[in-house]
Formats: sequence, C-alpha cells, structure tokens
Amino acid sequence: MNQATKDYIKQWILKAEEDLLVVERLIEGQIVAPASICFHCQQAAEKYLKAYLIFHKVEIRRTHNIEFLLSECNDIDLVFGEIDAKNLSDYGVDVRYPGDMYIPDESEVRDCIAIVKRIKRAVEESIFSEIF
Repeated sequence: MNQATKDYIKQWILKAEEDLLVVERLIEGQIVAPASICFHCQQAAEKYLKAYLIFHKVEIRRTHNIEFLLSECNDIDLVFGEIDAKNLSDYGVDVRYPGDMYIPDESEVRDCIAIVKRIKRAVEESIFSEIF
C-alpha cells in the first residue's frame, strides 16, 4: 500500500476520532443533545468502517447504512458480523432535520456509544498497526 492511500485512510480515521471527541464532550457530566450524540456515533462508525474497506481495497459506496457497511466488512473479517448495529443508521440523517423529530433516550444513547466503540476496536485491532 502506498503512502497516499495510508494518508487517505488516516484522514477517515481522524475524522471518526473527531466525531467521537464530540460524543465524549456531550456526555461529560450528563447527557446533553442526545440526537446529536447519536448522529456523531453514526458518523464515526461510518468513517471507521469506510477506512477499513479502503484499507482492504473495497470500493466504498455513498451510503450512511451501517448495517450494509458492516456486511461489507464481514465479507473480510467475521468479527464485523458479530456487531449488532441496532438502529444506528437511523441517526445518520433522520435526526438532523425537523419533521418527525425523535429524541433518543439515555439507553439508546448508551447503545450508540457502545456500538461505535465496538466498531472502533475491531478496526483498530485489524488495521491500525499498519496505518499508524
């Protein structure tokens, strides 16, 4: 893998880390802005999974669907098939716009955080040593 590809993957991962930093800040003390927390969890998960796919030379599609991305990653490593994304994909777009506004409860927020941390761990264990 050439350095330009490694740098590109690092950019995906650094943007995912930035989303997680936002999550960590929004849960300090108490949970504030639960829809935003879940949105940033979805975004971080999406970026980690896309970085993993790019690393494995899989063409990434324009999608926010975490279940689809996990399936694509599962084709490479079965550990991704063990991750239940629940409704994490729903937070990618739906919670960002008014209308049928939905505010996740604390349990859902905690689930989103746990899912993205599990995805991060799977990606870290697989590719970080070769990227960083």
